[in-house]
Amino acid sequence: MKVYGIFGDESVSNAKSPAMFAHVLGRLGINAAYVPFRVTRKNLGHAIESVRVLDMAGANVAFPYKEDVIPFLDILSEGANIIGSVNTIIRNGDQLKGYNTHSIGIMDALNSVGYTVKGKSALVFGAGGLAKAAVFILNWLGAGDVSVTGKNEAAAEKTAGRFDVSAAALGDIAKGPVSAHIMVNASQRPIPDESGEMSDILDKLDAPRCELALDLNHGPAGEAWRNMAQKKGIRFMDGLSPLAFQARRTFALWTGIQAPPENFLEALSL
Repeated sequence: MKVYGIFGDESVSNAKSPAMFAHVLGRLGINAAYVPFRVTRKNLGHAIESVRVLDMAGANVAFPYKEDVIPFLDILSEGANIIGSVNTIIRNGDQLKGYNTHSIGIMDALNSVGYTVKGKSALVFGAGGLAKAAVFILNWLGAGDVSVTGKNEAAAEKTAGRFDVSAAALGDIAKGPVSAHIMVNASQRPIPDESGEMSDILDKLDAPRCELALDLNHGPAGEAWRNMAQKKGIRFMDGLSPLAFQARRTFALWTGIQAPPENFLEALSL
């Protein structure tokens, strides 16, 4: 039996991936297991080495280790190298290769609802690995203008500089009209105080041109974005669709099987 897993901090116990992959593996009749592993930053290297030692077929990497994991891998895909973030590991013999399927999952999710990014302006909230994947794919899809904002202005400027896009101060976002056609919440898991602060900013947000609000998070923390979109009449997409599509891409890398997107989407609705 093949074994896959996901490495994360204490929040990995709440991850949707184990149930989703278990559903898809069972539906396709594949004899394999997908196991969540809680690890500390101090022991991350040992955890990644266990992929080799335990003869695992592959693994996912969850927040907050998507950037920290890179030094423990042997090689990166072109996309992961450009983005600077890894969420998928494939073992080929003793070699571990890192991929980023977040970016392509975002693309697939947008395509699934017929949304075209080319020529549109975009505003990305966040500066971590997920935000980098979002900025990368928006650029690759031909967005006319991309800006990055976040509570940590230095981090937002660093992420913006990595992809040669602009950075915007979070405080300024609430003060004047935002010209973005698509707004993407790619901030990392918020703490309660930050959730309240973001709700206040979103409540004041004036985005008359916005066509789509994409929240790459999911669960209760994402309600602020859903509420904002409903209040302002903006089309909304939560993080479950991008999660399903990136999982489908990960599954194909691991198994070579192009499973139907519905297998992953239905797993998230159970």
